[in-house]
Amino acid sequence: MIDFRLDDEYEALRKTVHDFAQAEVAPVIGGFYEREEFPYDLVAQMGRMGLFGLPFPEEYGGMGGDYFALCLALEELARVDSSVAITLEAGVSLGAMPIYRFGSAEQKQRWLPALCAGEALGAFGLTEPGGGSDAGATRTTARLENGEWVINGSKAFITNSGTDITRLVTVTAVTGARPDGHKEISAIIVPSGTPGFVVAPKYSKVGWNASDTHELSFDDCRVPAENLLGEQGRGYAQFLSILDEGRIAIAALSVGLAQGCVDECLRYVGEREAFGHKIGTYQAIQFKIADMETRAHTARLAYYQAAAKMLRGEPFKKEAAIAKLVSSNAAMDNAREATQIFGGYGFMNEFPVGRFYRDAKILEVGEGTSEVQRMLIARELGLP
Repeated sequence: MIDFRLDDEYEALRKTVHDFAQAEVAPVIGGFYEREEFPYDLVAQMGRMGLFGLPFPEEYGGMGGDYFALCLALEELARVDSSVAITLEAGVSLGAMPIYRFGSAEQKQRWLPALCAGEALGAFGLTEPGGGSDAGATRTTARLENGEWVINGSKAFITNSGTDITRLVTVTAVTGARPDGHKEISAIIVPSGTPGFVVAPKYSKVGWNASDTHELSFDDCRVPAENLLGEQGRGYAQFLSILDEGRIAIAALSVGLAQGCVDECLRYVGEREAFGHKIGTYQAIQFKIADMETRAHTARLAYYQAAAKMLRGEPFKKEAAIAKLVSSNAAMDNAREATQIFGGYGFMNEFPVGRFYRDAKILEVGEGTSEVQRMLIARELGLP
């Protein structure tokens, strides 16, 4: 029989992160969100807890865990706030993971210890201003000249790219042409502060206001030839595999937001009265919350299965796309219903559901839109 119970180690981690989110994040994150301020102290605490090193080996300063452990941590953080959760998700799955998966021994030793400790953040530069979902339409270029890559172009919507502790951005760039005439795309590590690498002012965003997001530009930006990550010409394929993993992480984050909506509504309907009764006694409200719990529960099972297949070394592209699609839809639907239950208070930023509503929409866009997920699922089913 299939058993979805967490073992003792996973449960201990889940509870530790749950307690941290409730005791340390919840009381202060609203202020960071309103000020659009990056929560450095919370990130440092997560680093000391080992959260940034969860899926990495101990030899690089990691915790020796796995990707499912990261997903459990993301779910618990997102039950309270998505800005903190996405900072962890992007720092691990998009910042450090490409170096761990594809980096040389020297690159791993140079970058991973600080990234695993949460003392430094890495970013993942794939999306471009004119590209969006068409990641293969990369226009950023890199040419080898006197033992250096000379990079020109721009990237958009890059998380963790402009903080005081950002140490690197791995970017995709066209480095030539393949025999079939298509672009040869490679991945190159660009350390922060490299001349010609410019971080634009932070975006004014609808949500995730306590996370860090910027547009980046490269103007004859030069880095050593050994900053190539993985094989030349394999950068696009490498990043697609990273995105498959990242979709499971975003699904876990989405489940956390969906469950957080249930948490807040259960608390609110036990206190709020209308027409002489607690609103939780009305069947219309009960049915809404029952549907919300059902969405969160179903989405959790989807990402659990995708993570299980990934850890067993089985193909998981379809399951990751399903998990991301179902979970992001659940987050958006639950945020809308929670706002409705809270009424006018749900439209106020002082209440968590107001933040949840603003944060939910990007989950249907980032790391592959819902339309891209449907396209991937259809392809995995063998449709043309």
